[in-house]
Amino acid sequence: MIELSRSTLASMIDHTLLAPEATIEQVERLCDQARQLAVASVCVTSAMVATACARLTGTIPVCTVIGFPSGAFRGRVKAEEARVAQVDGATEFDVVVNLGLAKSARFTDLRRDLERVRNAVPRPLVLKVIVESAALTVEELRSTAKAALDAGADFLKTSTGFHPAGGATVEAVRELRAIAGDSLGVKASGGIRTLATAQAMIDAGATRLGMSATAAVLADCPG
Repeated sequence: MIELSRSTLASMIDHTLLAPEATIEQVERLCDQARQLAVASVCVTSAMVATACARLTGTIPVCTVIGFPSGAFRGRVKAEEARVAQVDGATEFDVVVNLGLAKSARFTDLRRDLERVRNAVPRPLVLKVIVESAALTVEELRSTAKAALDAGADFLKTSTGFHPAGGATVEAVRELRAIAGDSLGVKASGGIRTLATAQAMIDAGATRLGMSATAAVLADCPG
């Protein structure tokens, strides 16, 4: 088991608010809390990127979601959403794969869609690809993750947290870590509400966690 201090754990968390009804005031409070907790980033919808950037004034990176939550958008639409979010100040982009392409075994088309987004937000901007692991078979997950890596992903991310199939699992994180190897990131997201769950995801190979229960989880972590 990897021993975690509160500061180390905080540095691995994308402090998240993605509810479609989230208000400007709630996003501003999220940003204030994120600064106090010294997290890795705040993660908000693309419509709230400008609000978050104005509140944080460069103190913490702003992450956003692209094609969220279904992923069922053309690649060029996702690319344009990412471009606009970059102009607004986002530096990290969590894009949802087109699950219809994955379930149809059209992995070349899926890769091309993701390449459009990668081209729209080139490195050093960070691209995380949400594979929605709970909705895929093991073979579909492996092929989807490989397509994401071939498209230039910096992270493989388990879940949106909005799909009825469920969120992150330890098994999915292990699978993604095996595919990613040692050089790329793995983000676990969806259903991480306790320190024990966060610890399990990190032990399985996650290097970033997406969560909204950040303050409560960090409060349970030893100093």
